[in-house]
Amino acid sequence: MRLIRRVGLALVAALGLLACEPSASTRAEPGAEGAESPQAQVEAGALLLDVRTEGEFASGHIDGARNIPVQVLDGRMSELDPEVPIVVYCRSGARSASAASMLRAQGYEVTDLGAMSNWRD
Repeated sequence: MRLIRRVGLALVAALGLLACEPSASTRAEPGAEGAESPQAQVEAGALLLDVRTEGEFASGHIDGARNIPVQVLDGRMSELDPEVPIVVYCRSGARSASAASMLRAQGYEVTDLGAMSNWRD
């Protein structure tokens, strides 16, 4: 019985970690055939959206990015133009995946850059 419980807890923990990782279908694949890079999208007019905290944003961000922390994004979506594509990023990719999902559910066109370190000038 203890073994079954431990295996069950390990499975729940593993599924929880997977839920935090953005899936390949929501992640930008720069250089993928037919896919425009996030940088090219921003150059063409897409909004670059940083969903980290205000403190993280203040300590450094990608030039031209706008900051709306994922924790308040739901209440601030009205500030975004639904006609403008969005490239979203965070520190590691988990929050950007969550933000991308929320935005897509509201009809926004979104590319998830994932981690800020994925940006290439």
